Amino acid sequence: MLKKTKIPHTYVIVFAIIVFSAVLTWVLPGGEFERHTVMVGETEREIIKSESFSYIQNQPQTWEVFSALFDGFVDKADIIAFILLIGGAFWVMNNSRAIDVGIYSFLKFTKKLEHNKVLKYLGVDNVIITLIMIMFSAFGAIFGMSEETIAFIIIFVPLAITMGYDSIVGVSMCFMAAGLGFAGALLNPFT
Repeated sequence: MLKKTKIPHTYVIVFAIIVFSAVLTWVLPGGEFERHTVMVGETEREIIKSESFSYIQNQPQTWEVFSALFDGFVDKADIIAFILLIGGAFWVMNNSRAIDVGIYSFLKFTKKLEHNKVLKYLGVDNVIITLIMIMFSAFGAIFGMSEETIAFIIIFVPLAITMGYDSIVGVSMCFMAAGLGFAGALLNPFT
């Protein structure tokens, strides 16, 4: 019988990556590119000169390994606080069953539309999925919505499951559609 391999805890993996990176500072030579500032529209962007690579003196890391995690927390405290606040808001919405009630009310309303011959022929669920995907494709194409759609997965996965589809359909309704729109990039400021 095969033994089931146990994957180490996430913290162990992260710490191993930090230690491995510190060891590489002793082995690999240091280097850097020259940078210069260019104007893109009305925004200044710092970019590298592609042919300007030069070697610099190594700065091997030793005890900095143990403070790297905390330095990262301090450096990105605003993002961490934002994620904690958003996570708390979703926890409150989930425990109050607001999302479930909203999905149920929405589907109850859409079932009333099945008397329309066109919607009955196409399938109300198919029309809902198509409209949501068109909306998120437009978001991706017009203002570059991409990874922001992850927050909507908590709404669309239960919606897809309630309609009889699996969770992949729920993720695809927002994430894949926004990615397709982002690839088209009609007015996308990021491309």
